[in-house]
Amino acid sequence: MNNRIQHFLAAVAAIAFTATSCTGFSEASDAEEAEPLKVSVAISIDVENLKSVKGLKAKLDDYTNDYHYVKEVNEAGTIDVSDVIPGIYTISVSGNAFDKDDVEYYVNGNVVNKAIYKGMTSVSVNVQGLKVSPLVFKEIYFAGSKGWYFRDQFYEVYNNSSEVQYLDGIYFAQLYPTNATTKLPVWKYEEDGTNCYGARVWKFPGVGNDYPLQPGESAVISQFAANHQLELYNPESPVDGSHSEFEFNMDNPKFPDQPAIDMVHVFYQGKAEKGSIPQFLTPVFGGAFALMKIPAEVGWDPVNKEEWKNYDGKSTTPMAKIPCKYVLDAVECVNNESYSNAKRIPAVVDAGFTWVGETYCGLGVARKVTIENGDTLRRENGAIIYQDTNNSTDDFERRVVPVMHRNGAGVPKWNVTYK
Repeated sequence: MNNRIQHFLAAVAAIAFTATSCTGFSEASDAEEAEPLKVSVAISIDVENLKSVKGLKAKLDDYTNDYHYVKEVNEAGTIDVSDVIPGIYTISVSGNAFDKDDVEYYVNGNVVNKAIYKGMTSVSVNVQGLKVSPLVFKEIYFAGSKGWYFRDQFYEVYNNSSEVQYLDGIYFAQLYPTNATTKLPVWKYEEDGTNCYGARVWKFPGVGNDYPLQPGESAVISQFAANHQLELYNPESPVDGSHSEFEFNMDNPKFPDQPAIDMVHVFYQGKAEKGSIPQFLTPVFGGAFALMKIPAEVGWDPVNKEEWKNYDGKSTTPMAKIPCKYVLDAVECVNNESYSNAKRIPAVVDAGFTWVGETYCGLGVARKVTIENGDTLRRENGAIIYQDTNNSTDDFERRVVPVMHRNGAGVPKWNVTYK
């Protein structure tokens, strides 16, 4: 295959849906009166040396009317979905593929707010590939707890592979826009969909092998690594964060530095400094987060180099440009399931989204374990393998009471809070 592979998996070319297609929306909304249709999905994939696309799946989701369809690529290499009720759909293509060196990729792409009606039965989806990540977000607790308390937020990173992984130098980014919105950025510098943008960026400390995670071990990063159930903070909180591995220390004397290891601050509003407000609060409605591994030779420096910045509209506040190819894992959280048309990050880093659905409720999201033939899938050392299809809609349990190191996830030996 050519280095830039173009797979057209439908016989009919896609017809672009434009603002002049008001009739289409009207016809699509009359779903009960319309006859089911056959929909062809055409995809183009940009992955070097891809060996095969067999096994990819197309999903058509009309969240408003609760219509959902799934179809695999067939032997002939086509995706034709029959008996589709007309409506307004999110159409996604995803799955696993291998290149000629047997490197595994997640391939994902989607189109939102697509009207499907009589005469509009072919859809084009651009799909990108992302190498399978050994490090994933295992649990994210962002909604806060009763009493309008948000200091107990945390993010758990898990080694989902069969080999030791090192956290040293791995970046953690809160992505922009910080809240899910249908009003997406209009970037100063042209954007081709291969980047996401950091509003604030941190990184794990260490010089190479200081912070290993063995298969099945995880590390918790807390906003404030204290026991939040103490009377001093919020007895209504479900979280005791005093044994967290890391902390986003914001130098706030009211919430003093805890024994957990401090994350290294990298970027905020174009500067390395943490800013004038002494807190790192991510949206209790749901933010988007990424783990990145950026090679030193790339020279990634969003503070000092304009090439690693971009600006939303006429704003003078820069965001950190993050090439998707360096993203290990990303999770997009939104207010609730009705925000299907408010995705803010490229599908290649997360083809879906997850949610809690309310704020200050003491609930979060947790990654599902992989089940095969009714049994939990494990590594040879007993480590659980968590589901990671690069689609947070499918990969996460929602509205769970947060538990650090859930399901017996190992605590690394270098955790200083247990000593």
